[in-house]
Amino acid sequence: MARDIDVSALFGKLKNIFIGRAKTLQDKSIFHKLSLIAFFAWIGLGADGISSSCYGPEEAFRNLVGHPMLAIFVALGTVFTIFIISSSYSQIIKLFPHGGGGYLVGSKLISPTVGMISGCALIIDYVLTITISVSSGADALFSFLPDSVQLFKLAVAIGGVFLLILLNLRGVKESVVSLTPIFVVFMVMHVFVIVYAIALQSGNFQTVFHETSNQLHSSVLEVGKLGTLFLILKAYSMGAGTFTGIEAVSNGMPILREPRVKTARRTMVLMAISLSFLVMGLMVAYALYNVQISPTKTLNAVLFDSVTSGWAPFWSKSFIGITLVSEAALLFVAAQTGFIDGPRIMANMALDRWFPKKYASLSDRLVTMNGVFLMGLSAIVLIALSKGSVTFMVVLYSINVFITFSISQLGMVRHWWIERVKLSHWRRKLAINGIGFILTSFILVSVTIIKFTEGGWITLVITGLFILLAINIKRHYYTTTKRFMKVRQKAIIDLHEALDHSPFHELHPDTASIQFNPEAKTAIVLVKGFGGTGLHTFLRINESFKGIYQNFIFIRVGIVNSKVYRGSDELDHFKASVKEDGRKYVNIANQFGFYGKSIWTIGTDPVDEVYKMVKKIMPLLSNPTFFGGQMVFSKTFVMSQLLHNHTIFSIQKRFFKFGIPIVIFPIKVD
Repeated sequence: MARDIDVSALFGKLKNIFIGRAKTLQDKSIFHKLSLIAFFAWIGLGADGISSSCYGPEEAFRNLVGHPMLAIFVALGTVFTIFIISSSYSQIIKLFPHGGGGYLVGSKLISPTVGMISGCALIIDYVLTITISVSSGADALFSFLPDSVQLFKLAVAIGGVFLLILLNLRGVKESVVSLTPIFVVFMVMHVFVIVYAIALQSGNFQTVFHETSNQLHSSVLEVGKLGTLFLILKAYSMGAGTFTGIEAVSNGMPILREPRVKTARRTMVLMAISLSFLVMGLMVAYALYNVQISPTKTLNAVLFDSVTSGWAPFWSKSFIGITLVSEAALLFVAAQTGFIDGPRIMANMALDRWFPKKYASLSDRLVTMNGVFLMGLSAIVLIALSKGSVTFMVVLYSINVFITFSISQLGMVRHWWIERVKLSHWRRKLAINGIGFILTSFILVSVTIIKFTEGGWITLVITGLFILLAINIKRHYYTTTKRFMKVRQKAIIDLHEALDHSPFHELHPDTASIQFNPEAKTAIVLVKGFGGTGLHTFLRINESFKGIYQNFIFIRVGIVNSKVYRGSDELDHFKASVKEDGRKYVNIANQFGFYGKSIWTIGTDPVDEVYKMVKKIMPLLSNPTFFGGQMVFSKTFVMSQLLHNHTIFSIQKRFFKFGIPIVIFPIKVD
């Protein structure tokens, strides 16, 4: 036992050092302390969109080989699309002030199944956000390093994901604040290099204008008007990675500072303006300097070489080094969006039973730890399988994010059309989402067709399998809930029958006067809400140990998950419901003539919370017995451990270490 205590204490110390001490839910200001203002939201949620300027414009420019000046037209189309998508998501933010990502928009405005498809695409998209951001960061970093160390690039990328997992287990705000200097350095360096690069060419604008006109004319002569249009549209579609991350703000609403809608819309404006400036600036600079594609360097690295070619070698290398390191670092920061919003989508889907319920649980640092682990480990596997290829992952990335974009825009179009009678400005609102739907659908279809044989089919297969998994999970939970409702109904019927055969209720209607009997045995019942499991356990105690237990203490732990943890008001309502559950059990015990008492608390780990309460009450009672119930299926299946919690067995294991007996009654649900 001493060894167990030491190991547990050691683990606790290591956890406090690397992840941090548990946060208290009793702190009334905790939501304010952990929420993000617009500036930090711009970093934590907007970094994904901003960082896409490191690979989105490059992918677009690569598809204009031989026609570099057409990049200006692609840039104009890209900036227009950024503002359309941002405006449409600002409308989503206003309509869904508690979080309106693609999953909720699809579920509420179209159908739950369509929302589930959007959610599955989003989760895979956020895994790809992590992989592509970290891999692009490694590419940017190693563009500055000699060829002899290129073999370490994959290991650095995987190590970066492990570091981000650790940071995000500490909490959202802590991870964002610690990464803020990186974001600031990136913005300062890139704004400077864009302004400086264009300023150097300011005397040649007339020449550039004529060259652009001549190149457009020669392109038309070479491939025709339709061919030129196709070339521009193809480059525009292949640069679709630029738009990824715009939806992150609407997904991350619950972590924003009140008033959330105002904070979110401010964040969206900051992201749209900064992303548009970077994309337009880089694309124009690529064209002005006729940047050539390099097998070992990013286009940004090549551009920075060209811009600083007239500088002294020391200053040129120093500037390029700092800029590329900041670019690499920001891409690591951008992976934050995957760790912030991915687990949140999982939690929402888990609450709706499309995903295992444990993914809605919070750790004692008030983060969705299971989701963080799953996102991080999935990203590591994908980086290893793809060998960190950004070109390959951008294809997977763009397809999935535009599935969600298209569903969200379609849902909003449907909403404005249905609500047109009630709204005076419905045409303008519908036009914004309508144009957004046309653009995002065009990009989705284009990328899917063009890149289908180059890996696009892979993301469709993975997403399809994920959708089938979600459907099967939902079906299992639906079937289990129906069966459990029968168990609950039977428990209520049995309860009424037992009361009918009990003379106490008729002889002593005043149950409030029942006192604790120190000479009788005490049963401590672990209950989860007021329902089938708790009622069944109470009745089985009286059937199996008739007349032995006269005192009943009900321990009720309210588990705070992502649904409850949305604000102080929601938490207060939850506390009241947990307290009311205990009162109901006490009332039932009193009706049988037994002394009843309820002890309740709220927390994130039921095992720890129960054990804390037990340590307090054990010295006050002589030889009490603990009881609990557990759902049992006649047929075991592979995912039973994943889909259903077995908290009572974890409590039993903890109790046995310290010699505390507990009786568990099986509750068959088949």
